[in-house]
Amino acid sequence: MTTESTSVPPAPGPWPSAGQGHSPGLASLAPQRGRSDRLALPPRRPAPLRLAAVPLIAADGLAVLAAAALLPEPQRGLRLFLLVVVCVLVLDAHAGLHRPARAGALTSVLDELPALAARAGVAWCVSAAAVAAFAPALAIGPGALCSAYATQLAVVCLARAAVHGLRRRRARAHPRSALVVGGPAAARRFAAALAQHPEYGIRPVGIVGSRPDGEPGLPVLSSAEEIHRAVIQNTVRDAVFLTDDSSLVTLFQHYGCTTWRVGDRDQGGPMGDHLWGYACRRMVPLGERRGQAAKRALDVALAGPALALALPVLLLCALAVRLSDGPGVLFRQERVGQNGRLFTLLKFRTLRPADETESATRWSVAHDRRMSAVGGFLRKSSLDELPQLWNVLRGDMSLVGPRPERPYFVTQFSRIHTGYADRHRMPVGLTGLAQVHGLRGDTSIEDRCRFDNHYIDHWSLWQDVRILLRTAAGLVRPAGS
Repeated sequence: MTTESTSVPPAPGPWPSAGQGHSPGLASLAPQRGRSDRLALPPRRPAPLRLAAVPLIAADGLAVLAAAALLPEPQRGLRLFLLVVVCVLVLDAHAGLHRPARAGALTSVLDELPALAARAGVAWCVSAAAVAAFAPALAIGPGALCSAYATQLAVVCLARAAVHGLRRRRARAHPRSALVVGGPAAARRFAAALAQHPEYGIRPVGIVGSRPDGEPGLPVLSSAEEIHRAVIQNTVRDAVFLTDDSSLVTLFQHYGCTTWRVGDRDQGGPMGDHLWGYACRRMVPLGERRGQAAKRALDVALAGPALALALPVLLLCALAVRLSDGPGVLFRQERVGQNGRLFTLLKFRTLRPADETESATRWSVAHDRRMSAVGGFLRKSSLDELPQLWNVLRGDMSLVGPRPERPYFVTQFSRIHTGYADRHRMPVGLTGLAQVHGLRGDTSIEDRCRFDNHYIDHWSLWQDVRILLRTAAGLVRPAGS
């Protein structure tokens, strides 16, 4: 447990709204104990079947087939065709060239041409080198190689142009319903621009804001109930954000809506990737981000061996706690994990609380006289946290992430500090960016919250490795938790 300089209100209360500090009154996320151990979000809409990439994959394959057909008879063969196809599809998929176009995207093959040309060139060069190495008699000459490359590039451009043209016509004929999130004035201007340009295939049906502005036109939705009705009644497929509000992003993603961020000038991407001059990018859910599977793999790969290697230490700690403080070696406590999910955190017992209320609502026990010498040593050395390696293996936690807290204090801190609830967008961890910067013990909750959200917004697998290395280095000068 950690102590903080922030004062804590004396009595528990309901969870704050998800938009607290951003859009008051929106999207209540209160935990409901009688129903589930997760935050009470609306029923999740099933994800649609992802078949939009099939036409683009077929276009790439057709282009390779046309190019291979022009090769001289000795070089023409199934093995070469398969080798080039695999290289092209893997490289194009890695570059995102098979992803469905965003709603309203006026995608042009000219935007994709540099990426297509570079990857096609790599695929043909690798394939030609492989053929020359393993079947010299079938080596492809420079002229044939250049001819095949040019043919593939021409065919793939024509095929992709046809696919994009069909998509644009379909988007215009069947626009997707969308909600616009932001200030009513700016949201109305954006919605009007889309209404005047149906070629983008987006039909705004409402505005999500803090309060109605009384202006005629699209309704302004200011409560979770109004958002729920609008999503269901209008079959809303997209939510377009003019301002940052991670709580509402989570809500719309839970509904199954695709979320977009428009208006930022530094979003990058192709020039054609815009909505009537508004820069646009998809806000990818954390679960879909590249590397999340690798993060879990890293957790399992490190936590499993670490738990096995630490077994003698665990047994010694358990024996010391049993002899010093009596039965009940492990301390189990309810904590809040990713997306508000409640789980049972394990620690070695360092102090026996008077009752469950004290355990759930007392913030600091660092200087409690009831703590034995063994308990004090375990806390100062952080050895009391070792059983949480089992939480990591179970999937309750990650090795790196925001530290989990008890529901009572999450409630209070979410009221006091804007963005505190946003820490639960990612799995909680044994250590984190805040901890390696010294934010442990009697330190600021506001600072810790800022570091945690910065870690989530800029997450990478290498950052996890760095934090683990810095944590390991910090164990030589333990300060307790």
